[in-house]
Amino acid sequence: MTGPEQDPHPAGQPAEEEPTAGQPRRSGLRDPERAVRGLGAGTLGLEALVLLLAIQPIRVVGGDLGGAAIGAVVALAVAAVVLAGLMRRQWAWHAGTVLQGLLLLGGLLHWSLLGLGIIFALVWAYALHVRRVILG
Repeated sequence: MTGPEQDPHPAGQPAEEEPTAGQPRRSGLRDPERAVRGLGAGTLGLEALVLLLAIQPIRVVGGDLGGAAIGAVVALAVAAVVLAGLMRRQWAWHAGTVLQGLLLLGGLLHWSLLGLGIIFALVWAYALHVRRVILG
């Protein structure tokens, strides 16, 4: 040893408690619930934006996108925005999962909606995984 043993925690900074058996591990986030809500809201907001921006390219490149399909896309986008604002509610996470299922069912109206549904279902599944890891 070359000198006196030093405290690994400088003065004024509390030592971080080690988790004991039966207690969840801390995430290191100041407000984990708020962070997870932000992830869910951001995911749904991005989904709404992509759905609305995808209407015209699907019509031009992807073939016939009828009025019912356009109405369904707009309704799904509006629902995603509303759910993004309601992420404080516990049921909003379940409703977001239902929204992904409805987008997958939109594949019956146009094949490109199925593609978007698969992509966003995977993104939503990842958001749920992160939520489970952080909040326990």
